[in-house]
Parts: sequence; C-alpha cells; structure tokens
Amino acid sequence: MSLRKKASKKAARNAEIIIPDKLYFRIGEVASLCRLPAYVLRFWETEFPQLKPIKSSTGQRMYRKRDVESVVRIKKLLYDDGFTIAGARLQLREEAKSDRSQTTLPFPVTPSVNVAHLRNELQQILHILSARR
Repeated sequence: MSLRKKASKKAARNAEIIIPDKLYFRIGEVASLCRLPAYVLRFWETEFPQLKPIKSSTGQRMYRKRDVESVVRIKKLLYDDGFTIAGARLQLREEAKSDRSQTTLPFPVTPSVNVAHLRNELQQILHILSARR
C-alpha cells in the first residue's frame, strides 16, 4: 500500500465521530458510526467490562450513548495510540478511577467551625424564635 493511501486511511479513521442524540443504538448502527465490523464490537464486549449493551426482547444488542462513547475511546486507544487490549483495559480503569476521585468532594481534615460554637449559635436562634410567640 502506498504511503498516500495509508495517510488517507489514517485521516479517515481519525475523523471526528459524531454520535446522534438517541437513547439506543443497534450494533449495526454503532459499527457504521465507528467504522468497525460488528464482530469487533462483540469481541470488545468480552474484553472490556465497561462495554455492556443491554439486549432487547428479541436478543438484539442495544447500545446506549455511553456505550458508544466507550467504543470510540477504545478504538482510539487501540488503533491510534497503539495500546494492546490489556493496556487499553488498564488505561480505561485508571481513567475511571481518576474521574471518580475528581467528582468526590474533599472533606477538610480539621473542621473549620467549632461544633460547640455552632450549637451555641443555634440555641440562640431557637431562643429568639421561641420568644416571638
């Protein structure tokens, strides 16, 4: 294959994938969106725990938008970044771990407000409110 064909194939592969705003996608839709064969998606389901499409009553795989985003991320890790499947799995696990740690609010090590002072303030407010009756 010529160098020009390889470059154009890589550019086509790196083109931004626009995911439509739908609730569910069939495996064929995901395959054509991500430019992957359906058997690759079925294989990735066995290799990546975060890829868990639900099955319809007829047994067809139904991918959520989150699943499609995972497919796009996995494809980038494997095809563009050169990760192995095990390496991509580890990378996704690390990313999920760092996302969880960023979303939790850190608690201060030492309380900034003295609990006794806070209790005293609340009792004063209660006294003021009960005196108004």
